[in-house]
Amino acid sequence: MLIDCHAHVSAPAKLWAYKATLLAHRGSHGRGKVVISDDEMIEALNTPHMGPFGHLPYLKENGIDKQCISPRPFQMMHSESPAKIVDWLHEEVNNVIYRQTQLFPEIFIGVAGLPQVAGRPIEASLPELERCVNELGFKGCLLNPDPYENGGQEAPGLGDRYWYPLYEKLCELDVPAHIHSAGSRSERTPYSLHFINEETIAVQHILKSSVYDDFPDLKIICSHGGGAIPYQIGRFDSASMRGKGLRFREKVRKLYFDTVLYSEAALELLIKEIGADRLLFGAECPGVGSTHNPDTGKTFDNIKPYIDGFDWLADKDRQAIYSGNAIKVFNLD
Repeated sequence: MLIDCHAHVSAPAKLWAYKATLLAHRGSHGRGKVVISDDEMIEALNTPHMGPFGHLPYLKENGIDKQCISPRPFQMMHSESPAKIVDWLHEEVNNVIYRQTQLFPEIFIGVAGLPQVAGRPIEASLPELERCVNELGFKGCLLNPDPYENGGQEAPGLGDRYWYPLYEKLCELDVPAHIHSAGSRSERTPYSLHFINEETIAVQHILKSSVYDDFPDLKIICSHGGGAIPYQIGRFDSASMRGKGLRFREKVRKLYFDTVLYSEAALELLIKEIGADRLLFGAECPGVGSTHNPDTGKTFDNIKPYIDGFDWLADKDRQAIYSGNAIKVFNLD
């Protein structure tokens, strides 16, 4: 079985028109709602939007059996105001994801978007997390380490006690948080680069803190191979030798990482540096990698052949990456 732990919802345009309307009236016209038929939902999942295939045909093309779907992070406007429009959008997007898990229960697994509003206490996001897990059957959530969306003000690092109510709730519900930054208000740093920067900062900050002393059962997944962490692990490891306690190489194994990397060399580095037992297969298809790769004749996000070709990787480790670790982390049947 192949489980893609990192993917985002492909929805009808009505959902994003709803977002545009919220931004236009800033809540003065009320909440409203998104009305999408089953046929419209299925059409959106089969229509090409980000590459040569629609969402469902993409899964078939890449051999993916199950997929965790969450909101498209750059769309979720955590830095906008008033807070109620951020809440409303997250509720509607999570409802669309739930609908898709009901239409295709054998394929889709729900991962919630948290209505994190820049500057608002994280406790305000918890009712939506509880709704999604307890009522909608979702198996995890996204965690944006920068709700200000690169807007000039810094959010507390993930080791800060600001985040502790969320960590406590995640442990109580026994679901993982998937670190994934969102939009970027900077032209100098577009959102794809902001993802990588923030994910790197998040890993370094959480591992320098006492979070795992206080929450030993906390499950955190780091997007996009952990940003720069595997590539720069020697630097962080060397710095950790100046203090006391675990080496960085040992501490980093408290976290999980996905494989959303689109080159063979990067995937090899990730597996060798982090270890197969802490990796979850992720391709994020369709997404940024869903363009034609002239080197392979497939799309960039067709990464399973790379991992299949690593003759130094034991079969049991390969299967742990493909499905075993996801089943454990997300508590899948």
